[in-house]
Amino acid sequence: MSIDATLRLLAKARGLSATDIATAIPRAGAATVSAWLRGEKLPGKDQLDALARTFGVPAGALLAELARTLDPARTQGEHDLLAAYRALNTRQQGALLEVSRSMAGTRATRRKP
Repeated sequence: MSIDATLRLLAKARGLSATDIATAIPRAGAATVSAWLRGEKLPGKDQLDALARTFGVPAGALLAELARTLDPARTQGEHDLLAAYRALNTRQQGALLEVSRSMAGTRATRRKP
């Protein structure tokens, strides 16, 4: 989930408006917070820390998807494959893993449900 989607979800869950959030964030007005919620801007480190405190979550939870997106070790194909995998249901994910493991010649490891 993108950072803007995460922020919107957290704001909705806590019943907070952009104005409400802005009051807890140093040097951020409601217009800036609205831009974060729309995905037009990214908050800085200090602002992320304040957002995390406001929502009661670890700052890393806000950045998890962004960090995965920017992972320089992954190729575009790997990002595309991961996005496609996440769009599948559990049964389809299992089938895809079996196929990919057989293609790679690796042994399948079963996860317990």
